[in-house]
Formats: sequence, structure tokens, C-alpha cells
Amino acid sequence: PTAFRLTSPGMPDNSMMQPKMAGNFAKNPNCTGQNVSPALQWSNAPEKTRSFALIWDDQAGRAGLGVSHAVIYGIPANVTSFAEGELAAAPIGGRFVPGKNMLGMHWLGPCSPKGNAPQHYVMTLIATTLEANALAPGLTKPELLKALEGGKALRAASLALRFAP
Repeated sequence: PTAFRLTSPGMPDNSMMQPKMAGNFAKNPNCTGQNVSPALQWSNAPEKTRSFALIWDDQAGRAGLGVSHAVIYGIPANVTSFAEGELAAAPIGGRFVPGKNMLGMHWLGPCSPKGNAPQHYVMTLIATTLEANALAPGLTKPELLKALEGGKALRAASLALRFAP
């Protein structure tokens, strides 16, 4: 079978994100970007997929304790891409359900401290058996993962992008 794949057009796995993709959050001096989400596309989802969930993490953030940057789910099975900037915007037309990252929002771009080596930001797209409207808005990453237990997660695809201020 062909592999389930997650890609970003023009940014191969392990490539550097553009400065405009940095987060924008007034309470963090490292978040001075435009908070533009990268374009994403995926292919070869498992046959029984009814929806997708997307989690975006910086495992080296908070001195190695990790930072959850995005929690998005309820992406209908017929959706196979997002345009640049679309995921950071408010959900429009039922293309996804917003969850809550560690700051209580669904999306925040990279906020690496100045002087850091490039950090890896890993996006994980999970194919699920859940209907797109099965989960209420506002779930955190642990709540989403708990909701996907018991065979509701079919397969995952990941993409690592790097960022340095």
C-alpha cells in the first residue's frame, strides 16, 4: 500500500520556515512574527478515514518540556489540503474544529528564543474513524488524544519543519 503522507508545498521535510510564520503573541517577546500557517497537503489516507486531527508540537520548547502550538480536529475526510495562512485563521466553512494549545488558542506559530539553534516543529496528522462533527470545540491535546483512544486513530503522518529567529 502507498504511504499516508503529509507535506508542505515548497517546504520539504526538515526545511526552514519563513520569518512570517513565527507566532504573534504580545505576552511573549519571542513571538514577533505574523503567525502565518504553512500550506499543507496530504494523500493516501486509510480507507476508513472519516476525519483528521492535526497536532503541532515543539518538543524542545520550554527547555525540553515541550510546547503544543496547534490542536485542530474535525477536518472532514474530503479535505486534503490547507492554503498558507488558513489554519491560523478562524475556522471557516466547517473545514476544521479549533482546539486549544497551551495558550488557549488553536494555532500559534514558532516562538523560539533569539540565539537558539533551529528548533524542530513537528506536525502530526491523524486519520480517524470519527465523524468531523463528533468532538466539541476547545479540546486540549491530552483531551483530543484521549478521545482518539480505543481504535479511533487509524494512522498518522508527520512533517518536521525548523525555525530559528
